[in-house]
Amino acid sequence: MILSCLWGISVGVTDRAPGIRLIFGIVSLVIFAVEIVIGAFAHGWVRSYLGDVLVVILLYTLFRTVSPVRPQKWYVLPTAILIFALAVEFLQLWGFCDRFGITDRLLRIMIGTGFSVIDLFCYAAGVIPCYIAECVMKRHRTERAG
Repeated sequence: MILSCLWGISVGVTDRAPGIRLIFGIVSLVIFAVEIVIGAFAHGWVRSYLGDVLVVILLYTLFRTVSPVRPQKWYVLPTAILIFALAVEFLQLWGFCDRFGITDRLLRIMIGTGFSVIDLFCYAAGVIPCYIAECVMKRHRTERAG
């Protein structure tokens, strides 16, 4: 109901394949583990760029894991995640953490404190596999139904 209001579309479609959410859950855990390793040990472009690409994919897989419903249009979820990622990046430009006095180290890492135009491109690159996954799943559902 809330998603319907936010997206302006009907989202009452549930995934019939019971294993799909489990697959997305496993992928989420793997990507999360990779993100932790990147954050703890990686340097250079891997930490700066690959982490940003993967975080968008992680958000997508987490949503597909916990939500039993999916948007009727295949492009809605990846687009919503991209808009969210871009909004968080622009909050960094505005100095969100400093303006609201956020001092918790973990929260500052999660939100981010430094704006970068390159991060915007990383988020866009990260959402491409999400669009592809949605398109492939839509095609598979269409073939199964028809």
